[in-house]
Amino acid sequence: MTDRAHQRELLEKLGVDIDPELLSLALTHRSWAYEHGGVPHNERLEFLGDSVLGQAVTVLLYTTLPDLDEGSLAKRRASVVSTVALAEVARGIGVGEYVLLGRGEDRTGGRDKDSILADTMEALIGATYLSAGQDAATTLVRGLVRPLLADPERYGAAVDPKTALQEIAARLGLAAPVYDVTSTGPDHDRTFTATVSVGDLSTEGTGSSKKHAEMAAALTAWHELSGRPGSDR
Repeated sequence: MTDRAHQRELLEKLGVDIDPELLSLALTHRSWAYEHGGVPHNERLEFLGDSVLGQAVTVLLYTTLPDLDEGSLAKRRASVVSTVALAEVARGIGVGEYVLLGRGEDRTGGRDKDSILADTMEALIGATYLSAGQDAATTLVRGLVRPLLADPERYGAAVDPKTALQEIAARLGLAAPVYDVTSTGPDHDRTFTATVSVGDLSTEGTGSSKKHAEMAAALTAWHELSGRPGSDR
């Protein structure tokens, strides 16, 4: 299967039509660009997509939740535009398999890193905006975030997963979460892996910083514990 045909699969999952050149650019991580002579990568599209995402989510919340005050609206917005939340959306679509990564980044699990997945989602939103206009980009954003907004239990976890994990552990009578973090790679492009242990549960998360890795591990653990009896009391 050619790269173009492979990328068309992603467009079908997203339900949008993006110019092939922009789509390729949106999926090009800087590590791949560096290994191929410094070709353009997706960070400018990411910058644009971040703005489009924020505006679309803000308008959606403002128009559909007229009874919420500013503080509540801000918390809900933060819950769906955070790196952790966007990475969760990306995993649901399988975005990682379509990203063009450098060999080193690929070997160290880059296709499942929260930062890379979230940045790619923003780049795809930016590419949609340039290819099909604001209405198409807004429709895409709404489709992506509605499942997140429909689950009120996840607001706190998405914004502050470490606190949410600590709270659910206390409700279940478990000891406080314990984190262990390791890192690999050069100083300018370090990858962090965090392991969090809560009772008999241990989960991992990766990220471009210690904080992001711990947040990713905490969110996974929170999801696991949320299904246990007594977690919602």
